[in-house]
Amino acid sequence: MLRYILVRLLWLPLILLVILGITTWLMRIAPGSPFAAEKSIDPQIMQQIERKWGTNKTGWQWFGSYLAGIARGDLGPSFKVQGRTVNDLLGSALPVSLTLGLLALFLALLVGVPAGFLAGLRQNSIWDYGSMAIALVGISLPAFVIGAFLIVWLVFHWDVLPVGGWGTIDKLLMPAVTLSAPFAAVIARLARAGVLEVVHEDYIRTAKAKGLPKGEIVLKHLVRGAILPVVSYLAPAAAAILTGSFVVEKLFRIPGMGMHFVNSALNRDYSLVLGVVIVYATLLVLFNLVVDVAYGFLDPRVRLGK
Repeated sequence: MLRYILVRLLWLPLILLVILGITTWLMRIAPGSPFAAEKSIDPQIMQQIERKWGTNKTGWQWFGSYLAGIARGDLGPSFKVQGRTVNDLLGSALPVSLTLGLLALFLALLVGVPAGFLAGLRQNSIWDYGSMAIALVGISLPAFVIGAFLIVWLVFHWDVLPVGGWGTIDKLLMPAVTLSAPFAAVIARLARAGVLEVVHEDYIRTAKAKGLPKGEIVLKHLVRGAILPVVSYLAPAAAAILTGSFVVEKLFRIPGMGMHFVNSALNRDYSLVLGVVIVYATLLVLFNLVVDVAYGFLDPRVRLGK
């Protein structure tokens, strides 16, 4: 297991290098430049600007200079946010998005797993039909609709929570619930499917035949197999929560990574784009590693190495 984890971690720099190379290539072949929005600028001044920021270099030269900066821990200055470096921008935004994303993922698991398990254990009951109907609504509704509904009722109708912002727990509740709702719905459906797949396995029948209490059968035997579809979903879910939080962050005025994720691409801010890519790619690789390791512990048929 330890060897497997070390090998995966050693592959991380190469994976990031390939991703950054492809991203740089796509940025350089796209029409326009980071300074195309400037109006009526003298060509000589434009040349000086491009020389200052290094955009007059070839793609490989610029990429090489950028990698040299990364080796020093410097992600470079932002092309569009004057006076701020990418380290500063991401350093202040990343903790915000991680806090919101991890809380949303926790809420999704807290709601989705019990709902799915109860639905699977009580198949074709009112609970099963009701919870899966709610899950279908949660999957179908976009985040901005759920967020707007919560704002209307919890802010304007009942006046129990602030409309947005950041810094206190009451400002975090609505965006976390909004962001977690679709994922809780998917997790509930996956948990239900996992229970229905495992509940008829031979080892569950054997446990029942031995006369073991139902609670012991569920906790010691059924949960371990039924939770596997949910575990497999956690890595893409975590990545989707972090990268898909732009709408929620915009709706609730949260200063997170979502703003930089979209604005850097729209503004052709090369260094900020690559900084965001580094963060999200690293998180995605690490989330997948954690899920693979957890899967190996839960399913004895999976061998990850020693």
